[in-house]
This record gives sequence, C-alpha cells and structure tokens, in this order.
Amino acid sequence: MREIKPREANEKARKVWNSNATFWNKHMGEGNDFVNHLVWPATERLLDLKANEEILDIACGNGFSSRKLSRIGAKVTAFDFSEVMIEAAMSVKSDENKRIDYRVMDATDPSALLDLGTHRYDAAICCMALFDMADIEPLFRSLLRLLKKDGRFVFSLIHPCFNNDRMVQIAEMEDREGEISTRYGVKVWGYMTPTTSQGVGIPGQPEVQLYFHRPLQLVLQPLFRIGFVLDGFEERAFPPEYDGGTFPLSWSGKYSEIPPVLVARVRPK
Repeated sequence: MREIKPREANEKARKVWNSNATFWNKHMGEGNDFVNHLVWPATERLLDLKANEEILDIACGNGFSSRKLSRIGAKVTAFDFSEVMIEAAMSVKSDENKRIDYRVMDATDPSALLDLGTHRYDAAICCMALFDMADIEPLFRSLLRLLKKDGRFVFSLIHPCFNNDRMVQIAEMEDREGEISTRYGVKVWGYMTPTTSQGVGIPGQPEVQLYFHRPLQLVLQPLFRIGFVLDGFEERAFPPEYDGGTFPLSWSGKYSEIPPVLVARVRPK
C-alpha cells in the first residue's frame, strides 16, 4: 500500500478499529486461543503482579486483559483510542469490571498520557497492540515518566521474525525412503524493512486493519535509548497436541517449533 504519514495512518487505524469493534468484541470475548494459550500465561509470569498494585493497560480493546488484571487484585486504568471498543469494555457486567477506570485515549498522544500522573504506576502492559500503532516512541517516552522507578512494562507482539506481512505458512510432503511425511514451516522473504500493510486479524471482520511491522531492533532500540533495560523475554508457540481448527495451515501444533508470538518485559534503568 502507499506510504502514509504516522498521523494519517493512526487516524485510519482508529476508524477501522471503531468499525471492527463490535465484531472483535463478539469473537474475542475474554480471550481467544492466541491470548489464552500464548499471550496471557507469559504476560502473567513476566508481570509478577503483587496485590493492590496500580497497572496501566495500554490499548486495552474490549477490556479482557483489564478484567484479568482486576480479577487478580490490581487497580487498573485502561484505555484505547477506539470509542466503540471502550463502550464494549464498559458494558461488561462483572464485579471486576466495576473497579476498572476505562478511558478513551490515544497511545501516540504524550500529553494525554502524562495527564494520567507521573511515576504513578507499578507496571504497564500492552497486549498485542504495538503493531497497531503508527508511532510507538511517544508511548515509550511517556512510560518512563508514568512508571515508578522500580516499575516494569510488559508487552506482547505477533513475532516480527516469523509472523509478518512477508511470510506464508507452508506444508511440504516428501517420500523419505518409502515413508510419506509432511513437514510444516514458514517461508519468509522480508523482515528488516519496516512496512505498513493491511490484513485480517479475525476472518470475517468488517474491515481490513493496518499492521505496522517493525523488526525487533526497531522495537527494542527506542526503549534502550530512552532508558529501559530488557530483563524478561519469552517466545511462544502452540504445543504439538494443539488443534488449530478448520484452517489446514493455521497456527497449530504442527508449527510447534515456530513462535508466532513474543512477550517481553523492560524496566527503567
């Protein structure tokens, strides 16, 4: 697709998420297989939540991650730039949801972020959303001031090495000394160059969404430059016994050696 400036791309992404919000809320619910098998277990380990800690949930979507945090004792402030997503999040009738402070905010707007309060939060999470953001550096710079000195930031991504807009999942059948076998893998023909592409997160969603691919160095280097250190990192793949469903080459146990997701933790120096 044509190159678009970050502000224009960000506004386009917001409109798409407003269009897709109702569909996504229905199909995501309290977490899909990617969340429940890959993302959340590692997020919970790296977050290492303590009772009554104050947590910022960035780009919270329909609030499934916020409710998980609230359920295990956190005081949660959660925001998303999609008004319709926040409406969906607030509509959930549960005790843990009543304790969450939901807001409509843009993660690329540093002034709005800093209005939340400096050195207020014990931790922040961003669950599978950095690749939805046209510009991640304003968020990273703001986090250094939002987090307490001993705070931490845990984020998850579709793995940019193995799960990007320039890869395909493949299956190869071979005759190995008289025995027919099938080998599953991925074919990647691009990684180093940042790209903006359009794709589908959940089949059937009303509109294609924008994906902002960045190689790992362009995710981590800004954090290091701003003053964070990496001290936790997990690459997550489905176990061999996992059944991926109706799509024959969907992420499943057949790809158990290839991680479609990574989860990382950084802290201020």
